[in-house]
Amino acid sequence: MQLIIVESPHKAKTIEKFLKGDFKVDASKGHIRDLPVNRMGVNISGNFEPHYEISAEKKADIKKLKADADKADKIYLATDPDREGEAISWHLAEVLNLNPNEKNRIEFNEISEKAVLNALNNPRKIDMNLVDAQQARRVLDRIVGYSISPAASSRLNETLSAGRVQSVALKMVVDREREITAFVPVEYWNIRAEVQKGGEKSFKALLVEKAGKKYKPKNAQEAEETVNALKTLPFYVSDVKKSVVKSHAPAPFITSTLQQDGSIKLNITAPQVMQIAQRLYEGVETEKGNVALITYMRTDSVRVSTEAQAAALDYIKSTYGEKYAPLKPNIYRTKKDAQDAHEAIRPISVARTPESVKNILDKNQYKLYKLIYDRFIASQMSEALYDSVAVEVKAGDYTFKTSGKTMTFKGYTAVYDDTKKEEDEENGNALLPPLERDDALTLKDILKEQKFTKPPVRFTEATLIKNMEDKGIGRPSTYATIMAKLTDKKREYVKKDKKYLVPNPISYELIDFLVKYFPDIMNVGFTAKMEDDLDAIGISGKDWHNLIAEFYAPFEKQLENSRITDVKCDKCGAPMIIKSGRYGNYYACSNYPNCKNIKPVNEKTVIPTDRICEKCGGIMVEREGKFGKFLACSNYPKCKNTISLAPDNLEGVCPVCGKPTKKMTSKSGKIFYGCTGYPDCKFMSWDIPTGEKCPECGEYLVKVGKKIKCSSKTCKYVKDEG
Repeated sequence: MQLIIVESPHKAKTIEKFLKGDFKVDASKGHIRDLPVNRMGVNISGNFEPHYEISAEKKADIKKLKADADKADKIYLATDPDREGEAISWHLAEVLNLNPNEKNRIEFNEISEKAVLNALNNPRKIDMNLVDAQQARRVLDRIVGYSISPAASSRLNETLSAGRVQSVALKMVVDREREITAFVPVEYWNIRAEVQKGGEKSFKALLVEKAGKKYKPKNAQEAEETVNALKTLPFYVSDVKKSVVKSHAPAPFITSTLQQDGSIKLNITAPQVMQIAQRLYEGVETEKGNVALITYMRTDSVRVSTEAQAAALDYIKSTYGEKYAPLKPNIYRTKKDAQDAHEAIRPISVARTPESVKNILDKNQYKLYKLIYDRFIASQMSEALYDSVAVEVKAGDYTFKTSGKTMTFKGYTAVYDDTKKEEDEENGNALLPPLERDDALTLKDILKEQKFTKPPVRFTEATLIKNMEDKGIGRPSTYATIMAKLTDKKREYVKKDKKYLVPNPISYELIDFLVKYFPDIMNVGFTAKMEDDLDAIGISGKDWHNLIAEFYAPFEKQLENSRITDVKCDKCGAPMIIKSGRYGNYYACSNYPNCKNIKPVNEKTVIPTDRICEKCGGIMVEREGKFGKFLACSNYPKCKNTISLAPDNLEGVCPVCGKPTKKMTSKSGKIFYGCTGYPDCKFMSWDIPTGEKCPECGEYLVKVGKKIKCSSKTCKYVKDEG
C-alpha cells in the first residue's frame, strides 16, 4: 500500500478520485502538534528552541496515521504547498518517525489528476529552510504575544491580547480614527459655469484656476465676488485635447486582492473569503465525487501557466470573439517581495464555468467562484478603449475644466468591470458637444456650491488589507487571521459600523502603552523588515535562532521597562514592578531578592460588604473597575455575579441592557458614554445614547445638541429633541 497524507478530509476525498491501484489517502486534520496553549513553550535561555506538544484531541488521529503508516510500503506527505504546509509535513515526519533523507514530500498547486500524478512522479525531501522559516515566525510571534499581552493586561487592568503584526494593524486603525477626530473641516466653494456653443447642447465646467494658480473661493463672500466678476467676462474654449484612453485588464487574484474584492463586491469578511476559497480548492461534493474548482488560494504571485493561459485565450475567442483576445498574451509582474512559489488564483478548468457548477455550490461558494473565474478570464482579455476629450475654458484670468469619456470597445470589462463609476462632470463624465480651440461660448448660468474638506475615511477590511500589503506588514496568508482577531467579539478591539472599522476605547489605551514601551514592534518599517528577514530564512537557509536572538536582546529590556512603575517601595525606596498573580495584579519591589516587599495595586479596590450573593450565597465585595464602582462575588472566578453601583456623571441609557450610561473620558481626552452594567454589558458610544432604536434602520439613537439622530453614519434619520 502507498499512503498519501493531506490535511483535510475534503482534500483526501478529491484526490482519491484520481488514484488507481494500491493508494490510500489519510487526513491529518491540520496541525498534529504545536506550541502549548497555556504557556510560552519556547526555551528563551536554550537558544529559543520550541517545545511542541500533541494535543489530546489529536491523539486518536495520530494513532490512526501511525497504524496506516506501519502498513504502508511508501508514504507521501502532500500537505499544502506553502511554509505552513511544509512545517506540517515535517511534524508528521517527526511523529511518524520517517526517514528525514527520504524523498517523501509532494506538492501541487491544484487538485487535478494531472497535477497529483505529476507530483507523485516527482517527490522531494522536506525543505528544512521553509520549515525553519515557519518555526522562526511561530516562535517570534509566541515570544511577542506571550510577553507583551501580560504586560499590557497588568498595566491597563484588562485582559488583553497583543501580537507582533496584529498590534501594528490595530495601530493603523487607531491612528486613522485620531486623524478623523482631530480633523478640522476647511470651507471652500465650487463654481461651475454652464456654457453653450451656438445652438449646441450646453455643458458645465468647473473653476480650477485663477491667474495660472489653483483656485477655490474660501467663503461665501469670495464666491459671490467671483460669480459677479465672471458674469462680466466673455467665455471661450482655450484648449481641446482628444485622445484614445486604454484601460488594461487587472491581474488575476492573489490572496490579498481576493480578500479585498470579496469584501467590496460580495460583502463577506476576509476570514469568510479564505474559508470558502479553501473549500473550493479542496473540493466540493458532487454526484460523481469531490471536485476541486480553483488553484491554491494562498499566493502572492500573479504568474499563470502557459497551459492555463492558452485555454483562457481559446475560451475568450470562442465566447467573445477574436478582438477580445490580445495579440500577445497578457503578462503581469509579481511584486519584488513576493514568494512567487505558486500561480495566481484561477479556476482549474475554464470549461467549468460558474453556471455549470451553480447547482452544486451554496450561494457564497458560487459568488466567490464566479468572482475568481471572471477575474481570471478578464486578466487574459484585451484592453478596454475610450475616446477621451479634455476641454479647458477661459474667462479672463479664470480657468475652467471639464472632460468626457466614451467607451468604444468593452474589452475585459465585458467580463469584469473594475472601473469606479464617475458621479459628475468634476470626475470627467460630461456629455460634450463638438468643440474646437477658440470657440466662443455663451454663459448660460453660474452655479456656486459650498463644500468642506473631508476627513480621512475609516478603514474597511479591504482598505486595511491593502494598506498592510502596501507597507509590507504581515503576509497574505495572515491577513484573514488578523482581521478575525481585531473584530473578535471577546476582545472587542474594533467594532464595525456598517463596513467601517472603529476602534473601541480600550484600543487607544493599548496602542499608547505599546508605542511607549515597545516602539520597535509598533514601528511599521521595523515590522516590514522583520517580515523580509523571516522570508529570507526560507530562501537562504539563515540560522533562525540568530534572528530571534538579535530581536530578543533589545526586546527584553523594553519588556522590563514596561513593568517598572512610578510607585516607590515603602521599605527600600526602589521602584515597584507591576506583576500578575493568581489573585490579580500586585506591586513587587524591583530590588528583589534583596527586598521582597509586595503590595496590592489598589488596597481600596476590594471592600467587603454585608450583602450576600443571590447566586451562590457568597459575600459581595465592592470593587472599582473601568466604569466605576460595582459589587462582585467574593467566590470569583467560580461565581461571576456582579451588581453595578450607581456612579456619578450618569447621562444616557444603554440601548443594549437598559441600564444608565456614565459620561467618561478616555486617555486620549475624548468623551464617551459607557454602560454602568460593565463588565456584563460592554456597550459604549461617543454620543449620548437615548436607549431607543432608530425607526428606519434599527440602530440605536443618540442625542447630539438639541437633535435626536441615528448612530449609523449611513442613516439620515433625525428629529428635534422632545
